[in-house]
Amino acid sequence: MTTIHPTAIVDPAAQLDPSVTVGPYAVIGPHVRIGARTSVGAHCVIEGHTTIGADNRIFQFASLGAEPQDKKYAGEPTRLVIGDRNTIREFCTFNTGTVQDQGETRVGDDNWIMAYVHIAHDCVVGSQVILANSATLAGHVHVGDQVIIGGLTGVHQYSRVGAHAMAGFASHVSQDVPPFMMVDGNPLAVRGLNIEGLRRRGFSAQRVAALKQAYRLLYRQGLTLEAALSAMGELPHSHPEAEGDIALLRDFVAASRRGIAR
Repeated sequence: MTTIHPTAIVDPAAQLDPSVTVGPYAVIGPHVRIGARTSVGAHCVIEGHTTIGADNRIFQFASLGAEPQDKKYAGEPTRLVIGDRNTIREFCTFNTGTVQDQGETRVGDDNWIMAYVHIAHDCVVGSQVILANSATLAGHVHVGDQVIIGGLTGVHQYSRVGAHAMAGFASHVSQDVPPFMMVDGNPLAVRGLNIEGLRRRGFSAQRVAALKQAYRLLYRQGLTLEAALSAMGELPHSHPEAEGDIALLRDFVAASRRGIAR
């Protein structure tokens, strides 16, 4: 049987796996689905059309699935989807999407999301991401896999943060952050390649060397963006093991609408 504290209020229409635990004074709405072995802490409110996967730990006072903070929202049945094995700490707020986008806010798997984090409407957060205390994602932000965003950092609406990037403490992210880069400050500045993060994730010396060359082309040789992208296209010939990494970086930069942090 699902373990539900007697003071919790769970709508009879909510779908909870039998192994879910719900703490004191939590409130769970009728359109909520929660997967196996997920725990919901005391005083949490989970509402809206929210689907949560398995093995998540949701700490006390989190608010998940509330209406988007968007004046255009008119009550449409938009969604919040959270994957598996996420840790969601105290006072986090995740909102559902809007019909102006895909109608869905999505959080992947194995994320470590610290206290007071806000994930706004239509955000897409990948997997194995760390969002430190009071990091704030505005609407329509996309965050790639294995990103770290420091505490008190704000990410402007429609901005993208590429995979394996890192934003330092109290940064103002108002442009796209390319994959593999380390940024901080206000105004935002690229400080270098996230070398230590790549090594910890098992990137070989050859892959790191290729990305160092790509970084120099993009940031240190005074090239135009078009020239840097063209030169990066030649790197896989000498570094075939990094072909996927270079393609990820080039495609991200080429697709940027807000412009990249430089």
